[in-house]
Amino acid sequence: MAKDPMTVLVIGGGGREHALVWKLANDSRRPVVFCAPGNAGTAGLAQNLDLAATDVEGLLAWALEHRPDLTVVGPEAPLCAGLVDRFQASGLRVFGPSQAAAQLEGSKIFSKEVMEAAGVPTAKAAKFTEAAAAAAYVRGQSFPLVVKADGLAAGKGVVICQSPEEADAAIDEMLVKGVFGAAGRSVLIEEFLDGEEASILALVDGREIVLLASAQDHKRIFDNDQGPNTGGMGAYCPASVVKRDLWPVIREQVFERTLAELRRRGIVYKGVLYAGLMIGSRGPKVLEFNCRFGDPETQAILPRLAGDLLPALEACVDGTLKDRMVQWKPEACVCIVMAAGGYPGSYATGDAIEGLDEAGKLRDVVVFHAGTKLVEGKTATAGGRVLGVTALGKDLKDAVGRAYLAAGKIQFNGAQYRKDIAARAL
Repeated sequence: MAKDPMTVLVIGGGGREHALVWKLANDSRRPVVFCAPGNAGTAGLAQNLDLAATDVEGLLAWALEHRPDLTVVGPEAPLCAGLVDRFQASGLRVFGPSQAAAQLEGSKIFSKEVMEAAGVPTAKAAKFTEAAAAAAYVRGQSFPLVVKADGLAAGKGVVICQSPEEADAAIDEMLVKGVFGAAGRSVLIEEFLDGEEASILALVDGREIVLLASAQDHKRIFDNDQGPNTGGMGAYCPASVVKRDLWPVIREQVFERTLAELRRRGIVYKGVLYAGLMIGSRGPKVLEFNCRFGDPETQAILPRLAGDLLPALEACVDGTLKDRMVQWKPEACVCIVMAAGGYPGSYATGDAIEGLDEAGKLRDVVVFHAGTKLVEGKTATAGGRVLGVTALGKDLKDAVGRAYLAAGKIQFNGAQYRKDIAARAL
């Protein structure tokens, strides 16, 4: 009797999830993929489900009825809400960290305490719940410094302050005005780290660690790192700042120490662990941990992955991860994020997107959808970051050229994108 095809549920609806769906749908086992809620891009590869990524009860009910062979969780919010724990308690196989492990991203204070206990190199910091005490502390510090909301703030809870006045304003926003709600009831005030940022993601099966290819994200909205922070305006892989001699240092000082400290606290970490690093004159230091695949780093990393991703994800769940499960193509990869006009502030949605077919026909180009939806069979904008135009190339310069050629073929009202992705490396 023929075995039913494998089924995989991907939770989330952004560019990262489209990249995961794309890689999983092209797996040699040809699984049937579902995506909740998905977007206009995932609709061509998977069956989209009308379930929000944060609807833990709805997702669990669907999974109990349909019994996917594996669930892959994209965003941080359902992980921090304990989705993995709920699925596992119901006998479902799910890729991602437990709620306790996801505190590494869900609480910057918890993360800092773990790093300090483990001897992980990171910025020195102090935590506060009272605005007056925080403002008094700031007076004794040198600038710039960084004020961070403790909890999840959709990438917007980090403020780099150049003066005591700017720090006071950030403290007031978080602790007094409550602009981030519960996420900002506690703040972390950190020293500012100089250097160049890099993202290192690792697959973890509870004990074994497999580091993925390095990437660099571009956080600011405008060229030359100007303007406000965003969720990420583009990425490239590999990141030239991560030299060969840094890999063993990053493995031991960042990942091994952190995971050992979590185990000491009775927390077993399985899934993806993402370290945002500052590479400076004193070696790599951790800016933050994320408990999931990065966005847009995933869009730049996965096209370089040779072979299947699915066996490595299953091995993380089963505790059987091996280095050989992850191999890399020699090419470089670049992702350019096309955003709506006005992003990261207020922006319009529902604008028609033209030129997707022309861009997608270019060799070694994939256009990953982020904030898109289908309206009467046509693709329209539905978010701030709309598309991740991604290209492989024989080297970084070639990949950059292909990605910008593709981006130039796509139009929608108010479209904006940076013209200097990977310029630092070139």
